[in-house]
Amino acid sequence: MNEPDTPAFELPKRRRIFLMRHGDVTYFDASGRAIDPDTVPLNDHGRTQATAAGRVFAEQQIRFDKVIVSGLPRTVETAQRVLAETDQKIELVVEPAWQEIRGGKLSSIPAGDLESAFLGAFDGIVDERTRFLGGETIGELFDRVLPALAALREDTSWDTVLLVLHGGVNRAILSHALTAGGRMFFGHLAQATGCINALDVGATPRDWVLRTINYAPPSPLHRDVRNTTMEMLYAQFIQYRRS
Repeated sequence: MNEPDTPAFELPKRRRIFLMRHGDVTYFDASGRAIDPDTVPLNDHGRTQATAAGRVFAEQQIRFDKVIVSGLPRTVETAQRVLAETDQKIELVVEPAWQEIRGGKLSSIPAGDLESAFLGAFDGIVDERTRFLGGETIGELFDRVLPALAALREDTSWDTVLLVLHGGVNRAILSHALTAGGRMFFGHLAQATGCINALDVGATPRDWVLRTINYAPPSPLHRDVRNTTMEMLYAQFIQYRRS
């Protein structure tokens, strides 16, 4: 029995953000030439991943009020495949501020610095001054990602939103949520291609609840993967460079 002076407790109201990374892509062609990351499409594996993610949403009867992509083809195609499985016709919203962290020209990086350039940007807790492949810094990534995220939270038109973005951008958003609104960047947060993260947001800036991180159908336990995205990308780069 409640004491007479015990105030009533009203459960906080939160909204759901489903944050996906786009499906798998191939960044180097058969000749070893780098493919423009702004135009690269999903490969066969990436299409399978996107469809599998859509089936998970469909099985859980999840309906989206809004779907936002970065505008790069790999995010658009992933979102379209998810929506096809959930049988929803939603016009995609493009948010350019959430395009992937921008690298510089690989040719401008000294050969002796290539390994650290590939592996250092997402190595543990990353300083904001660290540049990604000689290009954008982690701090510059936060500077464009976080205002767009704040604007999304201020938009009261949605209850459940799907964001289909990129590995680096996802890490920035997840790191921001993990630190309850901070700017510490956790590069070691794995983001498999086609993965799903679930985050809840409340009315106050620090009100973040992380429900799911890096759930990746059709291989949710990541059984055969022990390397990071950047390690595998660097291995591909070296292989193609030598061929």
